[in-house]
Amino acid sequence: MGPVVGFDLDMTLLDTRPGIAATYRALVDATGVPVDVDLAVSRLGPPLEHELANWFPAGEIAAAVGTYRTLYRTLAIEPSLPLPGAAAAVAAVHAAGGRVVVITAKREPLARLHLDHVGLVVDQLIGDVFADGKQRALRTVRAEVYVGDHVADMRAAVGAGPGVTAVGVVTGPCDAGELTAAGAAVVLGSLLELPPWLAQWSRPGETQEAHR
Repeated sequence: MGPVVGFDLDMTLLDTRPGIAATYRALVDATGVPVDVDLAVSRLGPPLEHELANWFPAGEIAAAVGTYRTLYRTLAIEPSLPLPGAAAAVAAVHAAGGRVVVITAKREPLARLHLDHVGLVVDQLIGDVFADGKQRALRTVRAEVYVGDHVADMRAAVGAGPGVTAVGVVTGPCDAGELTAAGAAVVLGSLLELPPWLAQWSRPGETQEAHR
């Protein structure tokens, strides 16, 4: 049986920055609250509420989240594109007889719109989870690999247990050193490198000869 491979969404499978930037600009127009859009987009990964807490008073965050998500559906889906190697990475897991599970902090309906728009077919989608939530999701689906661009993704994979291999990609805000320090077993330049890595990967406790 092939492996269960989890993937983060933003800046792992998809470059969502153009659409997110457009949504933040529209949020500024709608609320009159200034947001440094370039800064916000440069640190994608944590839930939206975490970022908006840098710009909105605590009592206004929930309303700002609602406005943002309404705008997002119109502005953010079409500009987002698969990152290099995303389709090939998903195909490689399926070719190995495995399952692809997207585990993301983005709300599931919005994540589904993204996947459908770019034509990425995955076996399961779990949204609205971060940090400990990702750990629980990885355990629930019995993931053996988790691929992400953020240090929090690596920590989630490590926290999910020794049976999960943390794979970092430097397509997001974190560099190779940061991802390694957070627990990445391997750091890839992009998802283009995932199929050959997966072909030689061995489950923990499995010898390379057995893998072949």
